[in-house]
Amino acid sequence: MPKCSFCGDQIEKGTGTMFVYVSGKIDNFCSMKCEKNLLHLKRKPLKTAWTGEYRREHKKTDSSAVTAKAE
Repeated sequence: MPKCSFCGDQIEKGTGTMFVYVSGKIDNFCSMKCEKNLLHLKRKPLKTAWTGEYRREHKKTDSSAVTAKAE
C-alpha cells in the first residue's frame, strides 16, 4: 500500500488520489486536505504540526508509535 506524500499515513486500497508531474514524479494523497496543503498552498510537511514528518523531526511522539500506526 502506498503512503501519503504529505502526512505519511498508509492509503487503503481503492482510496486516495495520485498526482503525476510532467517530469514523471508521482505523489499519492490520502485526502483532499493533504493534496491541497502540498500542491495548492505549497506547505512543507515539516512545518505542519499534524504530519508524521513533523512529529518525527520535533520528537513529539515515540518514533516507534508513528511507524506502528503507519503499518
